[in-house]
Amino acid sequence: MGDPRLLARSAPVETYRTPELAALLADMHDTMAHLNGAGLAAPQIGVALRAVIFGVTSNPRYPDAEEVPYTVLINPVIQPVGEELEEGWEGCLSVPGLRGWVPRYRRIRYAGHAADGARIEREAEGFHARVVQHECDHLDGILYPMRVRDFSRFGFVEELFPGQDLPPEE
Repeated sequence: MGDPRLLARSAPVETYRTPELAALLADMHDTMAHLNGAGLAAPQIGVALRAVIFGVTSNPRYPDAEEVPYTVLINPVIQPVGEELEEGWEGCLSVPGLRGWVPRYRRIRYAGHAADGARIEREAEGFHARVVQHECDHLDGILYPMRVRDFSRFGFVEELFPGQDLPPEE
């Protein structure tokens, strides 16, 4: 947090199936896996392109989260399905050691492209929807603390949840 590249709007990916895109996606995957992330956006590794990856099977940072299929999503577009918001704890690999209580749409529809250019269209809810919204925010220069409404519910994990590694279930 503080790096101006994280506050800029990313450019669309123009060409699929290139060695450069494959290398970027591999770097993103390795970074996310190494840090136990639920997702990662290209700007988080200094590349201003509209590409995100996400996926959760079992993750020590989100032990109670439902599974999210591993997805490469390029040039994503998100639409809320309804107006219902759901608040929940979020963290971010670009904002280490902190958590915040963030409102997100409970249900969304998202679309974009896979690494090979194939069209992806899905609906998601709950944690899956939260992860997609969080990662796609990075493409527009938005970090989750910018969405926190109550700053008594934002801070260092060890201060908010003494003696715990993660927030308790709400």
